[in-house]
Amino acid sequence: MFIDIISWIAVGMILFTSAAMLINRDWRVSLGALGVQYLAAFWLVTRHLPFVMGSAKLITGWMVVAVLGMTRLGLSTADERNESSFLPRGRAFRIILIGIVAFVAAGSTARIEALIPGLGLQVIAGSLLLIGAGIIHLGVTSDSLHIVLGLLTMLTGFEILYAAVESSILVVGLLAIVNLGLGLVGSYLLVAGSMPHEVEEVL
Repeated sequence: MFIDIISWIAVGMILFTSAAMLINRDWRVSLGALGVQYLAAFWLVTRHLPFVMGSAKLITGWMVVAVLGMTRLGLSTADERNESSFLPRGRAFRIILIGIVAFVAAGSTARIEALIPGLGLQVIAGSLLLIGAGIIHLGVTSDSLHIVLGLLTMLTGFEILYAAVESSILVVGLLAIVNLGLGLVGSYLLVAGSMPHEVEEVL
């Protein structure tokens, strides 16, 4: 019972951090929310995986946050600019989007549990929230950092759901490599995207 309560708290943390990453454009807040999100995902993953294997997910996630944070911290303040978006930029619109994801996750969790017993309501809810939030992230922004955050969020949701089905050490290691690869690609894109601005300053 106590473990179930903690798991629902982790799901609430996932919803809160996903909303914070989607609504707030401050990269510090977004990376901080991503770090907390990895902590909540770690708890849900350990519902089906051993503690050591779940710790690998947490450590890898925090390494990705550190890499992105150090890269973004090293960029010039001239790179502080508003992200472009194909959809309305208002915070109210993004709150509505994350609310829709929450309602869809709440409505689908029990049905998925009935189709595939043993996954756990909390695990299903957390993974659906992360996958939905990641898709929204990819749909409303073209900023390099937020695109990487969206991909990492969506991948984390997939990892939580997959951990309940398959407990292979090899798969966990491969997913950790994918996470680190996304972090390195995100750092490269951040540096490459800031180079034209630095050239303009020199000229």
